[in-house]
Amino acid sequence: MTIHELSQLYQLNREIEMDKERLEKLRSLALTPSGPNLTGMPGGCSNENRLERNVAEIADLEAIISAKVTQCLYERNRLERYIADIPDSLTRQIFTLRFINGFSWNACAAHIGGNNTWKNLSNICYRYIEKSNDKES
Repeated sequence: MTIHELSQLYQLNREIEMDKERLEKLRSLALTPSGPNLTGMPGGCSNENRLERNVAEIADLEAIISAKVTQCLYERNRLERYIADIPDSLTRQIFTLRFINGFSWNACAAHIGGNNTWKNLSNICYRYIEKSNDKES
């Protein structure tokens, strides 16, 4: 498994958070009534059209978020199976903290303790990946 594959869960979670923020903005736009046209100039579309468009966009975005959440569950299960096959306990802990919990290297080092630095943990991780990829080749 590559770093890119291991990082997919983290990336999906970030996408979901961005989509949820966008969904909140859309919902607040849909709930906010627009003021009357005070310029006397003709408008581009009526409030009903804007509301319909926002409701449709909200429904689409909710479906996208739901699909990404399902994909996250799949990715998490795949990562957990991969990590469970790692023979060394420390390496399993590193992979869990980094790739499942999404911790930074510094946070991983602080959580594991034992005078481990972020560099020690990242070296353990990358060496394991390199070694396991060499075995697959």
